[in-house]
Amino acid sequence: MGSGNFPTLDALLFPSAQQSISQTLSSLRRSALSVSNRLQSIETDANFVQEVAEHYDLPLVANERCGSWYISPDAKVGSAYFKSTDGHAGQWDFSFLMPDALSKTIPIWCAVINRALFPTESAFHPVQLPPNFLGESEESQIENRIDGFVSSLKGLKLDLDQLRQQLGKPIRIAWANRSYFHPTDLHKSDAYILFVLCSASKRVHGAEMSEGGYIQGAGDDSEGWAHGLTPPVFWANHSLLKQTPEEDLPDLISDLVKEYQQQSAGQAATLVSPTRNLFIGQTSALVNDSGQYDLVIDCNGSPASAEGNEKRLNLGCASAKLGSRDLRKSLEKVQEFVRAQLEADPSRSLLVTCDTGKDLSAGALLAIICLFYKDDGNTLCSQKSLE
Repeated sequence: MGSGNFPTLDALLFPSAQQSISQTLSSLRRSALSVSNRLQSIETDANFVQEVAEHYDLPLVANERCGSWYISPDAKVGSAYFKSTDGHAGQWDFSFLMPDALSKTIPIWCAVINRALFPTESAFHPVQLPPNFLGESEESQIENRIDGFVSSLKGLKLDLDQLRQQLGKPIRIAWANRSYFHPTDLHKSDAYILFVLCSASKRVHGAEMSEGGYIQGAGDDSEGWAHGLTPPVFWANHSLLKQTPEEDLPDLISDLVKEYQQQSAGQAATLVSPTRNLFIGQTSALVNDSGQYDLVIDCNGSPASAEGNEKRLNLGCASAKLGSRDLRKSLEKVQEFVRAQLEADPSRSLLVTCDTGKDLSAGALLAIICLFYKDDGNTLCSQKSLE
């Protein structure tokens, strides 16, 4: 306290001023993270991805969930699904369904494949990690786990000879980001297949407000910002979206998504070979369905709307990433439904759907195949347990 019991300046607090600064910063950050800035950032990153593809003269495969944002559909040749948690520090693992994380998980996956399929090609057996990225201790710990993962893979009793013939050569990894390209002499070789792991976004060192509207990883977690916009709808309308004011984007996106859903409504589902009665598709495939499928499991459909219909199971899962936990909790219902129906008549056709036909429906269908089907596509006499 100062003389005369008056407080000094540094002892004074101005709650209203502090609140105002906080609110201002929050408002600025929300503005920087606008849908317009995200879409522009996605397009910028997509241009870089195309440059990488042209540099290496290689086709583009999207690393889902968000990879399709950065590749124009006419340039995309396929999708891969790499699980990010397999690459987290101390949790390295080999996922039999294709993991996610360019820096560690895919190198683990490739090392396992190389050792299992090409045991004499020792030059490709070490884990190929990005240069100057991990510490020696972490690299050593990852390397020490690979042989155990190889044993687990062999324990699945897969036809490794067939896989070896299909792949043909070991895998060599290269990386591409905004500051680093591997040398061009890696492009072609008779000794290996080149995988280029491309990080689409440039690194942002400060807050988004300092980047002139650019957002690192703009396509991530789109269910939280995109108002239902999906990569196919974005790429089909990106010029129109770019010209639309921010305040008008939610309504425009809603109209575009509805139009896309109407165009895709009733599209035929896909038969999952070698089965003869399992199908996968978008929920919109059911719009014009007049009893084409004997049984239906809709991962996103409302359970209440299927009550009283013994041939249909609606799981009520949320969409995209938010629905993965819902699906795990619903697998017991899936098991009970399929067991009861296929035991009564194994020839019944079963359609499994979700909003995209590529997300939750794929997980549910995989569980059904593992539990109820043999390798040749015929049903098991007695299904396995989820446990």
